[in-house]
Amino acid sequence: MNSEQIILFTIFGAVFGLLLWGRWRYDIVAFGALMTAVVLGAVDVEHAFEGFGHEATLIVALVLIVSAGLVRSGAVYLITRTLVDSTRSLGSHIAIMGGIGGVLSAFMNNVAALALLMPVDIQTARKAGRAPGLSLMPLSFATILGGMVTLIGTPPNIIIATIRQDSLGESFSMFDFAPVGGVAALAGLAFVALVGWRLIPAREDAVVRGSDLAPYVAELTVPEGSKQIGRRVGELHETAEKADVAIIGLIRNGKRLYGNARNNVIQAGDALVLEASPEALDEFRSTLSLAFSDDRREELLTADSEGLDVIEMVVKPESRLNGKTAQGIGLSWRQRAVLMGISRQGRRITSQVRKTVVQPGDILLLLVQKDTGSDVAEWLGCLTLADRGLAVTQDTKTWAAIGMFAGAVLLASLGVMDLAIALGLVVIAYVLMRVVPLQELYDHVEWPVVVLLGSMIPLGQALEASGGTTLIAESLIWLTDGWPAWAILTALMVVTMTLSDVLNNTATAIVAAPIGIQMARGLDVSPDPFLMAVAVAASSAFLTPIGHKNNTLILGPGGYRFGDYWRMGLPLEILVVAVSIPAILVFWPL
Repeated sequence: MNSEQIILFTIFGAVFGLLLWGRWRYDIVAFGALMTAVVLGAVDVEHAFEGFGHEATLIVALVLIVSAGLVRSGAVYLITRTLVDSTRSLGSHIAIMGGIGGVLSAFMNNVAALALLMPVDIQTARKAGRAPGLSLMPLSFATILGGMVTLIGTPPNIIIATIRQDSLGESFSMFDFAPVGGVAALAGLAFVALVGWRLIPAREDAVVRGSDLAPYVAELTVPEGSKQIGRRVGELHETAEKADVAIIGLIRNGKRLYGNARNNVIQAGDALVLEASPEALDEFRSTLSLAFSDDRREELLTADSEGLDVIEMVVKPESRLNGKTAQGIGLSWRQRAVLMGISRQGRRITSQVRKTVVQPGDILLLLVQKDTGSDVAEWLGCLTLADRGLAVTQDTKTWAAIGMFAGAVLLASLGVMDLAIALGLVVIAYVLMRVVPLQELYDHVEWPVVVLLGSMIPLGQALEASGGTTLIAESLIWLTDGWPAWAILTALMVVTMTLSDVLNNTATAIVAAPIGIQMARGLDVSPDPFLMAVAVAASSAFLTPIGHKNNTLILGPGGYRFGDYWRMGLPLEILVVAVSIPAILVFWPL
């Protein structure tokens, strides 16, 4: 072992130790390790920042932006509103949500897929009167499993494909992971839906977090040409219930109709009076293609706008709105803002929202042009509440957004265009269409992951160049001397899986993939089955809440404890190994 190898092994050992300790965030640890390696001469200065321009880093960033565009376009609402039903049994709900999560995470980042579906799952649990912890862990595991199927489903697959490109001269294509990853995902999803969820400890005291959004009385207008024209108000109640919205009335020609107007036939220009949280209001609006306000106000708001924000603010005693109406002070034409709803603790509002006299302490839900919320609040003399991170769904662009993404996947799959270029064109199209506003383009990039990749890739390359990965591979070959091929693959999977359970799965893939290639060379066999074993194993982090970001995201909302994950995770990992090894030997023979 030479001095360079000693330095790099020491640095990697420190990285793993610090990541396990968890005191500092993984991107700071990785960047600090890179700087240390440069100072000690283990990484050349001219190669120190090549990881930040590496194709894997770029693809991960682009996938996150494209995922945000699919959310903003309403593509996810299109799927979930037709398939999710709170009246189903828990097992059926887990099977359907797991299937949706698995399919979505195959074509978008699996962290983004969980972030999309988690609020839906929590809302469904609340409606069904059960603890969200009974279904959140199965959903998390399903999105992790789905990410194994395609190149863009999870960062480890992207990294392994680019390492193959660098080492062997050719990358994996979009669906090369599907035969093995698909078998593992289908077997895992079946286990989660039929058996796994029964192993989760039930805690009735688990808290449903994220459901504390204030209910607002709001209005949505039926535009000309709407499919809702001619229907009775009562026919919308099923859709409203799915979105967790209460229809409490109808306004026509400026007058509130009697009662909740269940039997009234809807006409163009009618305004539905609703009680809902901001997120539920946007889902209901997107589902039925309703308008925020009348056409003139909406055109005024969206003209020359780079995007829209939904903001909440509380009315102070000295506010210019105090004792007045939004219409009376010219909120729409003076500030290009639309009052969507009013939350008044303890009292129901019965008049039109824009004509309601505002009182101190009221909480207003406003639709404003992008990045103008603070200016509107200052003009009104109101106090802006904490940012909810709410986005306005661009439901008129749903199919265009889906079509462009599908086209990019098809072109990349057929080899017509490089994946990074195809995704880059989709991002540009989303910006030009304002599906993703330019001002928030970079907000969707998970910069800690970018820094982690940019830092770890040069370290991994240095370890390989120094002969460190060859040394590890030779040690594993020596330990498994005389074993059959399937047993050696199994040993590699178990070691990689163990690392992924306690470390970031991206870092695990960067370290384990070159080792797999060196093991294959030492055995004089094809490296592809070893890379596939690493790909599946690096994504199979089911034992702890720290191995995969999806498991971390559900820890609080699900009311889980650290030791809850292995109950379903351990048999799932054993199953993944059991089905993956035969699949690898069939589809990627040695």
